[in-house]
Amino acid sequence: MFRLRPAPPASAALSPKHLHQRPTPRTDRSPQLKDRKMLSKTMQRSGASSPMRKTLLQRAFATSGGDNPKASDGVRINRYSATVTQPKARGASQAMLYATGMTEEDMDKPQVGIASMWWEGNPCNMHLLDLAGEVKKGVNAAGLVGLRFNTIGVSDGISMGTDGMSYSLQSRDLIADSIETVMGGQWYDANICIPGCDKNMPGCVIAMARVNRPSLMVYGGTIRAGCSSKGETLDVVSAFQAYGEYIAGRITEEERHDIIRHACPGAGACGGMYTANTMATAIETLGLSLPFSSSYPADSPEKQGECLQAGEAIKVLLEKDIKPLDILSREAFENAITVTMALGGSTNAVLHLIAIARAANIPLSINDFENISERVPFLADLKPSGKFVMEDIHRVGGTPAVLKYLMNQGYINGDCLTVTGKTLAENLEKVADLSDNHEIIHPVDRPLKSSGHLRILRGDLAPEGSVAKITGKEGLVFTGTAKVYDCEEDMMAGLENGEITKGSVVIIRYEGPKGGPGMPEMLAPTSAIMGAGLGKDVAMLTDGRFSGGSHGFIIGHITPEAQVGGPIALVKNGDKITVDAEKNRIDLVDVSAEELAERKKEWVAPPLKATRGTLYKFIKNVKSASEGCVTDE
Repeated sequence: MFRLRPAPPASAALSPKHLHQRPTPRTDRSPQLKDRKMLSKTMQRSGASSPMRKTLLQRAFATSGGDNPKASDGVRINRYSATVTQPKARGASQAMLYATGMTEEDMDKPQVGIASMWWEGNPCNMHLLDLAGEVKKGVNAAGLVGLRFNTIGVSDGISMGTDGMSYSLQSRDLIADSIETVMGGQWYDANICIPGCDKNMPGCVIAMARVNRPSLMVYGGTIRAGCSSKGETLDVVSAFQAYGEYIAGRITEEERHDIIRHACPGAGACGGMYTANTMATAIETLGLSLPFSSSYPADSPEKQGECLQAGEAIKVLLEKDIKPLDILSREAFENAITVTMALGGSTNAVLHLIAIARAANIPLSINDFENISERVPFLADLKPSGKFVMEDIHRVGGTPAVLKYLMNQGYINGDCLTVTGKTLAENLEKVADLSDNHEIIHPVDRPLKSSGHLRILRGDLAPEGSVAKITGKEGLVFTGTAKVYDCEEDMMAGLENGEITKGSVVIIRYEGPKGGPGMPEMLAPTSAIMGAGLGKDVAMLTDGRFSGGSHGFIIGHITPEAQVGGPIALVKNGDKITVDAEKNRIDLVDVSAEELAERKKEWVAPPLKATRGTLYKFIKNVKSASEGCVTDE
């Protein structure tokens, strides 16, 4: 895998043998910024002398000298774009840039790639082109040149429950690939990403880690809460659950239509602590977005102001040469996991944070989530399991107020570097305390649950791990009888036909990274079960994923997946299964190892669901869920 890194002086040109050299994993990259001397050491760690510089884009380039923008240490801050804007030999490159409207003066300015995940067909993303325009204004006002470009995207909410969901997870890696491609091919000096929907955020940060040029993320922001004709607070999960309520006879067709018509009132990402808000909060905690970015609503004046401020912020990063790998420390990831646990975040955070860590060469595994879950309480009364939404977090002080509370309680490491050029603790010094009187964020001595809601379960059915989302409201142990479906559609038909009853352990398999393909999310099944009133009486197990909007007694990411012959492929209707969130196990109760071995002899892998195109490439390259479903290793 190629890695984009700073170009060294001309004397340090690489030989071809270095172009494919993978960096050595780092275990000592944790900035403990007790004082400014530590910041200097952190900067040195990502300097040109590191073995991580041995990459494709570490090329010598000639410069014409002159009065180019420089940092305080005298180093030019257009160090990448100068490759094409300065040498006389690059006259054709310069001609192309002049054609875009750049001036003579612009040729000496740093260029900032502004990556927007805009497209019209999704409320999470439909406003991002406008936000990108505001970011460009801020970048240009800071004396830099902002250049917008776009990536693809997939709406999880629209594709949910259809074959289109197979394209969702792979869109994360396509987004990362496209940002890496533009940043590398165009020689931009810095990057500002503007994501909206679920897979956008990790895609951005994976690219930032690969490219490792000054970067920050401006989250598109959360949607406002919807409101039914009866005055009930709604969101997109209300629309999913309305179907289950309707088929169970709990609401009329008129009530169902009223819910779906008013659930999503405008622009912004799904409003609860679902995947988009989970990842935005985690990334702000990692230090890669400005304070409050994850909690400002999409249509708020504060979000517009953040876009304008991004220009000065990226200029500071350029001047100080602070790059993503200076920020993405082991401690920063532990902070992000801690916040995810405290706020009741999505199971997808496990997948995405592992993938980001692998891109940054930080050792991180499902074991780390397991360990942090044991010591961090679940505090936030947020949807899907609670009653509040991200807009309410904004109302009572925003994400920084939550971080300040957790830091003061000893759960968060404040010494980690952020994109402000300051430590997390320094960013939080003047932040007001939470103003909710612990209505939304419960105190640590009176938590909703004394440990984290995300549990890593192993056992007969998941020898390589699985991820459970258990808030405690569902209970901690469930024993029932297997009801097996080989796809999501069959399970939904089974629910309609009354096949799923109290005491069922619903198995939805062949929905993993390779089998799905793309590990589709099971929000439609979980929402239908909750809507049908079976949430406390049915458990669901899958080698697919769950949406951040899913809740109930649910276990996903079961590894190995069914498509590669994992034990979940061997379960039969009527098998007795126990899920124990206290012992962190999923086991077949009455099926011996010998019986499983006999079933394995008879098992035959079904044909792949894609044999050409982008999904086939994903199937051939994707790692397991426990490895973050990365595609570049």
